Amino acid sequence: MKLTDNEKREVLKLIEAGRPLPDKYRFLLFDDKREVELIWNGKTNEVTNIVLPFQVIEQVDEPRAEKAASLQLDLFDTRGRQKSGWTNKLIWGDNKLILSSLKNGAMREEIERNGGIKLIYIDPPFDVGADFSMDIEIGDPSTGSGQVDTFTKRPNVLEELAYRDTWGKGADSFIAMIYERLIIMRDLLADDGSIYVHCDWRVNGYMRLILDEIFGENSFRNEIVWQRTGAHNDAGRFGVVHDTIFFYAKTERNYFAPVFIPLSDEHLSSRSK
Repeated sequence: MKLTDNEKREVLKLIEAGRPLPDKYRFLLFDDKREVELIWNGKTNEVTNIVLPFQVIEQVDEPRAEKAASLQLDLFDTRGRQKSGWTNKLIWGDNKLILSSLKNGAMREEIERNGGIKLIYIDPPFDVGADFSMDIEIGDPSTGSGQVDTFTKRPNVLEELAYRDTWGKGADSFIAMIYERLIIMRDLLADDGSIYVHCDWRVNGYMRLILDEIFGENSFRNEIVWQRTGAHNDAGRFGVVHDTIFFYAKTERNYFAPVFIPLSDEHLSSRSK
């Protein structure tokens, strides 16, 4: 603890008066080594440790007959039955409770026994409005009948509540939401695992600081920028034409498989001009 006599007197005076200490004492008193930190209203390092049971609603244990076996990858075994275990599961519910149950529940042993979780990709909500409606087509025109029905899926109560709790209370509510979940994801990842976080211009500045704080700035690997098609300039500014995917590794031992995509002839010819 590196406090001068004057600073010690000031701390005692503030405590006796029941007043909050200035931010500088948080670093001086607790010897925090972080040089940069993201602060928001209500910040806490506490995470959910609840364990809930998983209930099976539906099980798909046969491959689609009209698809070639080579296209089924390793979802099914040679008998056409779904492989058992914790893999290939679609879990519905609040992802914070699911992550907590995976981390602290009985399934964690099975996950670790099979090498642990190597990769996590998340696409958290953007601040794009509270309309969760979407048009869903039912039917397949390629079957010959050509009959395709369309209905509009309206937001349910859970989605409206999730939007309100995520964005309705301001940016700090979003940061608090994603911060706790990322801590649990970090703890779930195997030592050679990595995480990819998709975000857009609304939160990518926050997201980079959050990931640096949770995983460490040395765990940053790449900022992947992908460009949309059909974007145009807005009035008074350039159009928003890209999203961002942050790639972080848990440790230096992370597994990485390089991706090579050859340039097209058209692209090569344009570069040579």
